[in-house]
Parts: sequence; C-alpha cells; structure tokens
Amino acid sequence: MRHNKKFNHLGRTASHRNAMLANMACSLIKHKRITTTVAKAKALKKFVEPLITRSKEDTTNSRRVVFSNLQDKYAVTELFKEISVKIADRPGGYTRIIKTGHRLGDNAEMCFIELVDYNENMAKAATAKKATRTRRSKKSAPAAEAPSTPAVEATEEAPKAE
Repeated sequence: MRHNKKFNHLGRTASHRNAMLANMACSLIKHKRITTTVAKAKALKKFVEPLITRSKEDTTNSRRVVFSNLQDKYAVTELFKEISVKIADRPGGYTRIIKTGHRLGDNAEMCFIELVDYNENMAKAATAKKATRTRRSKKSAPAAEAPSTPAVEATEEAPKAE
C-alpha cells in the first residue's frame, strides 16, 4: 500500500527529475505555455509556483534561491522583471492545466500548462461575457442596412466615370 507516499517520482532518479523540472520551469517562464503530460504538469506546478511566489519580493536572496533551482539567468531575469509585475496582486494559483486528450504513440494523457495571466483568450472571454449583456432590438437592424447602401451607390458611380 502507498500510505503517505504522495510524491510522484515520474520514473526517474532524483537528479534527473530535478533537472527535468528545472528545464520545464525555464521553458514555461520563457514561453508562457508548454505542452506536456498531465503527470509532469502536476509535478511542474508544485515545482514552479513557490518560485513564482518567491519572485514577488525582488531581493538578492530570493534571486539566489530561484537561480539555485532554475540554473538559467535569462529565465530568472524574465521571472523577476515581467512575470512578478504581472502577478503581483494574485495570491496564488499562477498556473493552469488544460487537458488536450491522449498522445497518439503511447496514449499518454496530454495537456497544456500555462501561466494564468498570460492567456489573452481567457481574459477576453471573461470581459466579452460582461460586455454582451444587451437585449436585441429592432433598432439595430436598420443600422446594419445603412452601410450596405453606400457600397451599392459606389458600384453604380464607377461605370459612369468610364
């Protein structure tokens, strides 16, 4: 039985797992969205969210702690300059996992993992729903017909110019 064994080893040694999670975290920070398996995405979420929380406070110590985990100075710079500014008021939940189906070769369950504040489509959908709460009326129909009549007049005037 697996009592109190919550950690997913992902079929790797500890050093291989740490290196893989560091590389995936750097890719997530640089590209804002990556495609991976669900098991790796869940492990990455536990790995990267404390680093993002640490980046809210831009001190030398927090930069050193994040760099010791990521080992990529460009990812650390991007994390502290761009991402930490955008997620400053968010109390947690910086990543989102969206399942995309199964991989063709081995039927592994695949997903996107992305930074929440960087998905413009989700942000636009939330604001669009608030903006489109108007009732339809017959007043909008004549307004739609008005732009079509000048186009017809323009086509009639074109042969007269020849």
